[in-house]
Amino acid sequence: GVQTCALPILIGGSGNGEQIAANKIAGVRAAIAWSQETARLAREHNNANVLSLGARMYSAEEAVSFTEVFLETAFSGASRHARRLAMIADYEATGEMPPLPAGL
Repeated sequence: GVQTCALPILIGGSGNGEQIAANKIAGVRAAIAWSQETARLAREHNNANVLSLGARMYSAEEAVSFTEVFLETAFSGASRHARRLAMIADYEATGEMPPLPAGL
């Protein structure tokens, strides 16, 4: 079923500018979607809490389908995704880059 929560939807020409601006707000994880798959992955892997859509990029019907997928998908909670999100939150709070992975 659909989760009960507030997840804002931004709509602009391409969706890019809105996504960039939204991501300047602490705690926002805005993702742009151009397919059902990108909408699903935004929530499942990145726990996105804002969806950005481009009104000139696809039909209204497609935009509605992307939105439905975004709203119906939960964050997977997988450790690799949770670990990455924690690193992003730490960077957002401290401004310090995380260490490079071993072997790079």
